Amino acid sequence: MTPITEVEGRRLALSNLEKVLYPATGFTKGEVLHYYATVAEALLPHLRDRPLSFLRYPDGPGGQQFFAKNVPPGTPEWVTTAEVPRAEGPARMVLVQDLASLMWSANLVTEFHTPQWVVQDPEEADRIVFDLDPGVPATVVECCEVALWLRDRLAADGIEAYAKTSGSKGLHLLAAVRGSSSEQVTDYAKRLAVEAERTMPRLALHRMTRSLRPGKVFVDWSQNAARKTTATPYTLRARPEPTVSAPVTWEEVEECGTPEQLEFRAEDVMSRVRDHGDLLAPLFDTGGAGRLP
Repeated sequence: MTPITEVEGRRLALSNLEKVLYPATGFTKGEVLHYYATVAEALLPHLRDRPLSFLRYPDGPGGQQFFAKNVPPGTPEWVTTAEVPRAEGPARMVLVQDLASLMWSANLVTEFHTPQWVVQDPEEADRIVFDLDPGVPATVVECCEVALWLRDRLAADGIEAYAKTSGSKGLHLLAAVRGSSSEQVTDYAKRLAVEAERTMPRLALHRMTRSLRPGKVFVDWSQNAARKTTATPYTLRARPEPTVSAPVTWEEVEECGTPEQLEFRAEDVMSRVRDHGDLLAPLFDTGGAGRLP
């Protein structure tokens, strides 16, 4: 029998809790749910009011994976949804606004991906993101070098950036912005990516051409497009082990000498949140949001 759990007054059927989703470590679905419940206080502000794209992997990272943007069949009526604009026409998507909705979503076994705007104002971006993706043999170590340059370059324009791991191979930079559309933020991000390549030609790359990427860090500026989403802070990733897109300090970025130093699993992140809270909390300080030059 599927156990029924009550979360904030909502009844949830949580299924297959003993199912191993990460065979490399034996990490089960029950542990996935425990992880999300533990980090919910830090995670929920990054999900709230942002239309959710699910990357589902119900049989673990080695099984089928698929993106779902529309409201999934069987979504409880108490889960908040909203109509959002899309190029092909308006669509209804899920908003994870509370712990009950988070646990329902986590029970689907999903990565959380969100855009750089909130549903109340889809015409204005409130975040800028750079997705730093290393091409073998480059690693997150090289991503850190590029991240530090971007941090300083953004600061020169009055924009304060924060870092998190991608939960895979790379690094993400995030900053709060205001007063610009997604298109304007995308154009600005591209200019900085081009400038990074010009400044560090042996290390940074702004072009998506696969043949150019070995040994370099692709500075993906395109994630700022309104239609695109990026892995949400604290989401588990569909990787062989339960790695997390984890916020990191600039000191950790500066001191990174091996990829292992910036690889965090669920148990690591639960401890980090208990000890330090949300390292990305300054993103919610509207007074600290920067304006594009």
